[in-house]
Amino acid sequence: MSLGTSQTKTSLFIKHAIVILLVTIWTLPTLGLLVSSVRDKDQLTTSGWWTALTTNSQTEVFRLPTAEEQVAVADGYEIRSQLFEPGAKSRITNWGVRADGLTDNQPGRAVPFDDSSTLALAPDGTAVWHSKEKFTHTRGPRLFFGADYPPQFSLDNYREVLASEGVGRAFINTLTVALPATFVPILIAAFAAYALAWMDFKGRFFFLAMIIGLIVVPLQMSLIPVLKLFALIGSTLDVPSKSYVTVWLAHTGFGLPLAIYLLRNYMASLPRDIIESAYMDGATHFQIFVKMILPLSMPALASFAIFQFLWTWNDLLVAAVFLGQGEGKTVMTQQLIELLGSRGDNWEILTSGAFISIAIPVVVFLSLQKYFVRGLLAGSVKGG
Repeated sequence: MSLGTSQTKTSLFIKHAIVILLVTIWTLPTLGLLVSSVRDKDQLTTSGWWTALTTNSQTEVFRLPTAEEQVAVADGYEIRSQLFEPGAKSRITNWGVRADGLTDNQPGRAVPFDDSSTLALAPDGTAVWHSKEKFTHTRGPRLFFGADYPPQFSLDNYREVLASEGVGRAFINTLTVALPATFVPILIAAFAAYALAWMDFKGRFFFLAMIIGLIVVPLQMSLIPVLKLFALIGSTLDVPSKSYVTVWLAHTGFGLPLAIYLLRNYMASLPRDIIESAYMDGATHFQIFVKMILPLSMPALASFAIFQFLWTWNDLLVAAVFLGQGEGKTVMTQQLIELLGSRGDNWEILTSGAFISIAIPVVVFLSLQKYFVRGLLAGSVKGG
């Protein structure tokens, strides 16, 4: 084997190793999100997703019931309680009546609790507080215990999100925003890209330079000016300044520079001979555009459609500014924040909510992915 062949194989191995490493790095967060979305809520809040397949040991505190819960038995009075949720497979490992006495007692046997009562804690979490005299306390004492929690997986997080009020409507609202905000920029950008690629007119390169410059302008810089413009138009025409039309126009304006740039580069890379031949045969620019350029530009159109749809579907800022909130307006990203709560107490449902939210974008990407790389690369190699 020659030295050159050996170096080629080594280089190929290094490239593949780097690609696999990068794919793994990018996949791990998604894997963690998926695992977290099907874990038990209590385990999700106390341990990382990488421990999902192992038994977790935790120390917890439980307050015994008050005297109102007591029942009379043959030799006195008894208060029963259960430390775990029904159906839980958790097991008690040790317990105590003080934080520093957690290992004082083992489950399964009764121990003196005070002068006239005993307390027994079974491995399954059943606590039996027995007394020869009637209980009179108004506040139950605390019980400290250690427990082993085996891995638990369920779809409860998904059920909670799907059953929440407003989620279905928010899903429809997001589709109402995303579909027009994807197709309208593509339609306008395709016409503009053809003009910049194949039509000669004064100022063509100036317009192209302006469009390229607009790509790097931060979205946040233009929010207030555009919102003021919509408010002025709304007050003049006596129409709402925040509606689906305004959010469609906003997404169209923000997405056009990149769309025109990508489509123009792709169209300019198409063979000049077939365009000139059609023009010599008497075809108009519109006929060439509709019958030749658009079919040949499907990879680039699909590539931008993926970008724009993902952006509009996952958008929160533009929808909050130009659409607002309320019945018939709240999109999925806003709805998930509302489900989270004002204090973030219900944050664990974000994992399942994220997967529910990305269902449609994944379908769109898988449907158009065969055009994705080909469309982007073809337009970036050559410019006319």
